[in-house]
Amino acid sequence: MSLASAPEKRPSGRPRCQTARKAILETTVRLLEHVTLQNLAIECIAREAGVGKATIYRWWPNKAAIVIDAFFEEVVPRTSFDRAPTAAETLQRQAARIVKVLNGRQGRVVAQILAEGQSDPGVLEYFRSMFLRTRRAVAAEIIQAGIESGEFLPDLDIEVAIDLIYGPIWYRLLVGHQPLDRHFAETLPRLATAAISRHPAPRA
Repeated sequence: MSLASAPEKRPSGRPRCQTARKAILETTVRLLEHVTLQNLAIECIAREAGVGKATIYRWWPNKAAIVIDAFFEEVVPRTSFDRAPTAAETLQRQAARIVKVLNGRQGRVVAQILAEGQSDPGVLEYFRSMFLRTRRAVAAEIIQAGIESGEFLPDLDIEVAIDLIYGPIWYRLLVGHQPLDRHFAETLPRLATAAISRHPAPRA
């Protein structure tokens, strides 16, 4: 029988594995509503998800990695870069979504992830690789397009520009000196993109 005519065969264990993985991530999210990352135990996740510890360790090296994956799957769809008529508007809308998401349970979770990373550099590296770098790469593409179109300053340092837009969000999240409220979500992105624009928009 040729490969073209052979019936498709799928690994018998794959659907079950994906079901187990989904259960683990959903259980982790649910448990984090009542306990902190520091107090979360792999044994508890396994028991509540109805899986063995070996199943969890097949995919994740530690509990922080599970929490990061759960955070990633929850947050990424809610913080997409929906293209707007201008690069500045695209960045403003996405940054505002980040503020809204982090002003709640997800913000508390990511703060705990970053705290865990202070004693375990591997946690920070996993967070950067899973979430931060991919988000920054998309933002960099949008800023580069803005430079090429003449919307942004021609000699702009893209990495610094990204920090200018998003850095204050993480600052407020971690320091807690001011809230991640609606006013901040609307004001910060507008001021930050004005700072990198070639022709800043006039005040309303």
